Amino acid sequence: MAPDLVRDSTFGQLVNWASNGRLLPYADQRPGYVVPQRYLQPSASTSPTPASPIPRSTTDDSTYSSATPSGAVTLVNEPGVCPAHKDDDEGKADLDLEKQAAPVEPTKEPEPAAPYPFLVDWEENDPDRPLNWSLRKRVFVAFIISLYTFGIYIGSAIYTSSIPGLMQEFGINQVGATSGLTLFVAAYGFGPMFLSPLQELPRFGRNPVYIVGLALFVIFQIPEVLAKNIATVLVFRFLSGFVGSPALATGGASMADIFPMKDLAVAIGAWANGAVCGPIFGPVVGGFAAQNMNWRWPFLELLWVSAFAFLVMFFLFPETLESTILVRRAERLRKLTGNMLLKAPAELLESEKEHLGLVLKKRITIAFRLAAEPALAVAHSYIALVYAVFYLWFEAFPLTFNEIHHFSLGVGGLPYLAFVVAAGITYAFYVVYQRKHMGPRMQKNPNLAPESRLELGLFAAPFIPISLFIFGWTARESVHWIWPIIGAALYLPGIYLAFQSIMMYVSMSYPSYAASILAGNTLFRSVFASIFPLFGEKYFKALGIGAGSSLLAGVSILMIPLLYAIMKYGDRLRARSSFAQG
Repeated sequence: MAPDLVRDSTFGQLVNWASNGRLLPYADQRPGYVVPQRYLQPSASTSPTPASPIPRSTTDDSTYSSATPSGAVTLVNEPGVCPAHKDDDEGKADLDLEKQAAPVEPTKEPEPAAPYPFLVDWEENDPDRPLNWSLRKRVFVAFIISLYTFGIYIGSAIYTSSIPGLMQEFGINQVGATSGLTLFVAAYGFGPMFLSPLQELPRFGRNPVYIVGLALFVIFQIPEVLAKNIATVLVFRFLSGFVGSPALATGGASMADIFPMKDLAVAIGAWANGAVCGPIFGPVVGGFAAQNMNWRWPFLELLWVSAFAFLVMFFLFPETLESTILVRRAERLRKLTGNMLLKAPAELLESEKEHLGLVLKKRITIAFRLAAEPALAVAHSYIALVYAVFYLWFEAFPLTFNEIHHFSLGVGGLPYLAFVVAAGITYAFYVVYQRKHMGPRMQKNPNLAPESRLELGLFAAPFIPISLFIFGWTARESVHWIWPIIGAALYLPGIYLAFQSIMMYVSMSYPSYAASILAGNTLFRSVFASIFPLFGEKYFKALGIGAGSSLLAGVSILMIPLLYAIMKYGDRLRARSSFAQG
């Protein structure tokens, strides 16, 4: 497994290219490789030839032969030669008589187009195809995707530990300091709309955007650590969120590259745990660093975590997009055989007249059009509201544990670990649900409607208002601090299962546009939710934690019918779409 991972990684691809295939070679680059007969350059007698005139016949100067691209010979009039009008009239009369006498032949059905003879496709049980990788290899690659997502997503909440220090050093208010969180979250909402479409282009694939974006993410932490003013922090927070955003949008699409549909829900669920644990561990990791050192240390920790993720991805993360792998194989085989007619499926579909800018424009346009699709827009709106409530509610945590229960800055981050415990229990339930309930249903009916995936989200939705009510009315000094922590933990099943059900629904409804759909979902929920932390503290201080949480619980209850509406009318909304498949 390891040699293949290194070879297929960004590092391995660079080494292979620089050594002309001598180092970390593919099978078709090794000595003794036997080229399949169908890939060899055809002989001159059977090869397609360009149209070219053949020397004219000495017995007839009025016509000449021309070889068409298919090899057929056609007679055409020679330019500049005009037969006598008398001969022409006689020829027309003869032709009319022949038409009258000729029987009418029945119309023939057009024959189906023959498959392209030099198509470079997968071999039987091809080891280079991601879906054919061993389970061990797929699990390891999935772990790297989750690590990458964790390394980016921890960057949102780890910032909160630096807010008091930023306010003190730069003399800014709470809203100004919190803007660093808002800009980061909003940027990883906008970023995928422009970067994720690049990852669907076969000529690029997933890895270049991942690697370049993560490298820039690491670099952008350095100015934040060394910042002399708040403007530097805010600018690079936005840029960091933008370049790191594909982790949150395309990570799920990468999981779909390597896992079959029957295992995809469980795989995406595991990846989502990386996304959940990132912002949860942020305050825990950053709180002690900011308390014992200063506000710059959480940024330094983010630099270490993201740099580690970059090294692992650079050396061990392979390309997972099938079309890209086949395009690269076709390039190697053309070089090996000299047969320029060899094409990967994606190359046959690609118009030679479409340059990169035009293709990218089309992809970005599709991403924005998909975000406005009725079925998707309703789903995105629901999950955006859930996340907005989540981010606003998070502002009640320091008020509850630091001010009411007098926890220190570092210890005040520990209650967030309740979400980690709840995530483990929820994921275990989710796996059982997929294996024991959804799996048998899909075996009986492989064409199960995507709306069936929303049943779990509808079941889990009540956890959100229940959690908010318990947290809000136990967040007082007279009640032990464990009760608001238990209440908070109940939020996780609601948001996690709702998120998973919607992600599976939209992915099954629009499978060919998975990365663009996830990008649209990230745009909705991130941009919408990013605004709420700006007024979270004032909101809870004005209403009180009990009343403020109860209002959010009421909004959450009103959102549940949205999920039911998608489940009931989603098939009708999808039927009107030009993008949906099934």
